[in-house]
Order: sequence, then structure tokens, then C-alpha cells
Amino acid sequence: MARPSPSASSTLAIPESPLAGPFPVGEYSSALRSKLRSFARVQIVGELVNLRPSRTRVYFELRDASGALPCAAWRDDWERILARGGEAPCEGMQVVVAGGCDYYAGSATSSPGFSFSVSDLRIAGAGDLLARIDRLRKQLDAEGLCEPQKLLARPLVPRSIGVITGEQGKARDDVLAALGRRGWAGRIVWGFAPVQDRHAAPAIVRALGDLAGFAQVDVVIVARGGGSLADLLCFCDETLCRTVALLGVPVIASVGHHTDRTLLDDVAAVSCSTPTHAAEAAVGIDCGRARGDLAEAARRLRDHSGRAMRARAELPRAATRLRENSRRAVLTRARLLATLSRAPSAHLERQRTRLHQQLREIRAGSHRRIDGEHAVTTRRALVLERKADASLLDCRERRPRELAQLALALAAHDPQRTLERGYALIESPDGTALTSAAAAREAERLRVRFADGVVPAQVDQR
Repeated sequence: MARPSPSASSTLAIPESPLAGPFPVGEYSSALRSKLRSFARVQIVGELVNLRPSRTRVYFELRDASGALPCAAWRDDWERILARGGEAPCEGMQVVVAGGCDYYAGSATSSPGFSFSVSDLRIAGAGDLLARIDRLRKQLDAEGLCEPQKLLARPLVPRSIGVITGEQGKARDDVLAALGRRGWAGRIVWGFAPVQDRHAAPAIVRALGDLAGFAQVDVVIVARGGGSLADLLCFCDETLCRTVALLGVPVIASVGHHTDRTLLDDVAAVSCSTPTHAAEAAVGIDCGRARGDLAEAARRLRDHSGRAMRARAELPRAATRLRENSRRAVLTRARLLATLSRAPSAHLERQRTRLHQQLREIRAGSHRRIDGEHAVTTRRALVLERKADASLLDCRERRPRELAQLALALAAHDPQRTLERGYALIESPDGTALTSAAAAREAERLRVRFADGVVPAQVDQR
């Protein structure tokens, strides 16, 4: 880096300062970047956390017990790492990265930043962080601390709900919006606490104790938005998990997104994927709709009561109408019985005449059906007879001609006819036909078949 001119140094420098300069920011940033990039490229092993892909680069951190290092890989290098196959890198894994220091100098409108530029990555195994969480999960399950909260009874419509979340976080607005959509008009008791860093878990434990000591709180929601494994690590704190497991108030956990799973989700009464889902789980019904249904049921009850009172007032008039209708019905039936009793023979005669008429119609219809079927059968028999005569005549004339033609074709292919024309058939002594001179020379003794007999022969090999 070039030293500033004496005039500029004397004008801008801090009086009586032993340090060189001042230098322009851009010049010093460029020199710092060149210096960092000149460091030797190395391999670093650590635990991968806070993985954040972007359009051009993939950002993450490497951590261990004594420090952390921001890292970045270009998208092309990351795709090449994934294309090698095997398990894809994810948070909590122990990895080995290769690369070197890099520095973005920034500008008047963008911030500078240091990162370890990664050119290659190899998975070394599961990280200590995930291993510790898994061991603690198994320990809590073995002690039976994953079940007590799930056995607590939760009211369908709680009077008071305790909410533990960040004071300025988006989860607070999500819970309020969800409870508003439910139409819930109860009381919310806020327990604001940090939900990320090493101070979060003790603060959440204190907030849980305060809300549990407030007797009117029926259920407690612990809510936080999504984040990396490192961001959600406070919700895997052993003290926090044991406190929740032994709490007498149901706790609904809503930490992270659908894919996140912390130890708090295991010990809580209910585990929800979002703060909105947690609010809906705390208030089991839509209160606005339930109030509307209740008002509708009350209206129907009032209507039924009014109709019952009107029916009670109409009862005497209905009894009078019933008596009059009964009297008219008895008189009508009596007149009918009197009419039937005076003329039973006429009624029977009418029925007998009707039955005789139906019988005559049935007989006439049967005769017509039989005559029609007989005519149809006769016509069919005549047709079949004519067809049979025609077929018989055809067979008598056509079959002899076909047999004569077949006899001529058979005679044309008879080998005896060929012999009669002067040809001879050469055979071996066992009667096998020989079709070549080589076969004849090999057989030596032959039989020559003519049309009128067989002559033995012998091959002359000269």
C-alpha cells in the first residue's frame, strides 16, 4: 500500500499520533483483501450451522467449542460438491472444508464482510451439537418427562392465555391475528423474553414460572419464528425442558417451521409448526362461529316456544274440528254400508259379467296366438325343406366333379407315371432314393427301378 503524500498527511492526520496515514478507506480495504487472499489455503474442520443458500452463493458458519468462522461457497462449487453424490451437507454435520480467506471491500452503498471462501467440502460425520441433543432427548424420554404435559387437560375455550415470545418478533403479531380470527375475547398475559442467544433459556424459564404462578392462566404458548439450528438451540436447554415437563399448566410449543424439531417440542403438551397454529390449538373452536351458532339455536328455541304456545291456544278449536270431522266420517261410512247392504246381488252380478267377459277375451287371444305360431312354424318348415332339397341336389352334382378333379391331380403327381415315360429311379440296397452321383459312388451297390421292375447294379469306380 502506497504511503500518503506529506501534504495530505499533515492536513488530515491526528496530531501527535505515531501511526502512519491516514489512508483512503477504499485503498486500505483493497490492500487488506489482497493481504488476506495471500494467506495459505488450508483445510478446516468444524460443525456446519446457519446454512443460508442464495442465488449466487451459499453462506454458512463453522463452529466448535472455541470459535466460529463465517464461510461462503460460490453456487457452482456448491453444485459440484452436491453432484459427487452421497449425503447432502446439512446443519449440525461435522464437515471438512478447503479454501482460503476472502474479504469483500464493500462500497458507499454496501457493507464490507469477511468470509472463508470454500472451494471444496467433505462430510466428516454428525456434529457434537446434534449428538448432545440426541443424548438429552433419549435421557428425557427414559425419565418419562415427555408424557406429563400431554396428560394435562386443556380447556376448549381458555379464559386467559399466557404467551412467551420476543417483544418485537413477528410471532407476537401472528398469535394476535390468529386469536382475532378465532373471535376469542379472553385475556392475554404476555411474558416477553429473548428467544435467541445464551440468555434466552433462563429468561424463558423465569417467564414460565411467573405465568404458572398466575392462577388464572389456563394455557401457555411459547412461540418463535424459524431459524437455523444455532438460533433454536436455546429451546433444547435441559433446564427449560425439565421445567416445562413438570409444569402444571399445559404448554404449547411453536418454535421454528415445519422441518424444525427441538427438545421443547418433545416435552410440551402440543407441538405446533407455526405461532398461528399454536393460537388455534390453544382455542379449540371458532368462538365467533360458536356464538353465531348459539344465537341461532336460541332463536330456533324461541320460535319453537312461540309455535308451542300458539298450538296450545289452538287446541280447543282443533278438538272441535276433530269432533266434526269424525262425525262426518261416521255418517259417510254408514251411508256406504247401507248402500252396499241393499244391493249385494247386483254387485255380484256385475262382477260375474266382468269376469265372463275377461275369460272370453283370454280364450280368443289364446286361439289367435296358437294359430299365428302354427302358421309361422309351417312357413319355417317349408323354407327349411326347400333349403335341404337344394343342398342335397348341390352335393349330388358338385361332389363327383370335385372327386374327379382330385383324381386327375393325384395321377399327375404319381411317380409311377414318370417311370412309365422312360425314366428310372436309383435306390440304395435298403430302398432309399439316391439323388446325387456322390451318393451313388459311396453306396457302390445300387437298385435301378423301372416302371415294370427293379434291376440290381454295381458302381464301377474306374
